[in-house]
Amino acid sequence: MKKLNLKDLKFDNKGLIPVIIQDYKNGQVLMLAYMNAESVRRTLKKGLTCFWSRSRKEYWVKGATSGHYQYVKSIAYDCDMDALLVKVRQVGVACHTGNRSCFYRKIMLSKNSKLKRQKSN
Repeated sequence: MKKLNLKDLKFDNKGLIPVIIQDYKNGQVLMLAYMNAESVRRTLKKGLTCFWSRSRKEYWVKGATSGHYQYVKSIAYDCDMDALLVKVRQVGVACHTGNRSCFYRKIMLSKNSKLKRQKSN
């Protein structure tokens, strides 16, 4: 397996990359957050997720104030190298609302909604 060079990742024009956080045991998607190159380095070094807060403009380690740490088990990047998937051992809940996952709300489709599958060429 090739070692990742952070310069190969494609950060957006604000220097950020989206990060999907997933439970390493059951595959549940826990949250979506953003990292910059330094927060990726901090995550790799400490083994705990470290993000860049877009609203507060500061680094934050998930769990530092709540105790709901995320211990990194693996990190993967997508085919375009513009998104990360971090599998973690979640302590407690991931969402600030007290829910295990930030994705606890669903969009209900009506009976009249039609989802069409498009054929790929």
